[in-house]
Amino acid sequence: MLSQQYKYKLEVTTTKIIHNPKRVTSVSQETMKPSLHQPLFFFFFLATVLPLILTVHSQSDDSDFIRTSCNTTLYPDLCFSSLSSFSSSVHNDPALLARAAISITLTKTLDLASYLANITTLQPESQDDGAHHPTAAAVFHDCFDNLKDAVEEMKGSMKQMRELVSTGSLESFRFQMSNVQTWLSAALTDEETCTDGFKDIHDEPRKDDICARVDDVKKMTSNALALVNRCVDKAIH
Repeated sequence: MLSQQYKYKLEVTTTKIIHNPKRVTSVSQETMKPSLHQPLFFFFFLATVLPLILTVHSQSDDSDFIRTSCNTTLYPDLCFSSLSSFSSSVHNDPALLARAAISITLTKTLDLASYLANITTLQPESQDDGAHHPTAAAVFHDCFDNLKDAVEEMKGSMKQMRELVSTGSLESFRFQMSNVQTWLSAALTDEETCTDGFKDIHDEPRKDDICARVDDVKKMTSNALALVNRCVDKAIH
């Protein structure tokens, strides 16, 4: 049994707790007070993690735009692989995407023209082999001339795209873009003429290599023209 003195102390302590609710409440509030680390973590999230999430989301949207645009071309895989690195610069702008396509095609055509120039300088031009058949040297020279024309036409297309006035009238925009379409179509014709010249050449070891290189340029030119056409359609509709 508890002694009378201990029972008295227990009753007094219990009474103080019951009749001093402020003290209990004060302890509860102190316990429930939020940690200072919580707002710091929240601001850290806003400052570092959230921008990364938004950036990844934006890059995904830009990449999806290029993929969707390239699906309207004849060679979508080539289109996407050659233009995917431009996703952060073109964003969702069809005109910027078309301009990028023309730019990389021009670079590719210049490289091929330079390659052919080295070949033609090593071979004197002869019109036929005596049996009214074109010689390989003549075909190389003709192909080189066609590619030079294609380069100039692409340069004209790039110049027009740089000068494109988006704030002008729709008719002005269509006129400017029609120039680009005309030049790219002419470049594609010149490239096709280049490969057509090799049809009667059978014993030239470099024929397949040249034709394969020109075919790559033709595909890129075709894709660039398709993206220009899409740009016009987007503006009209």
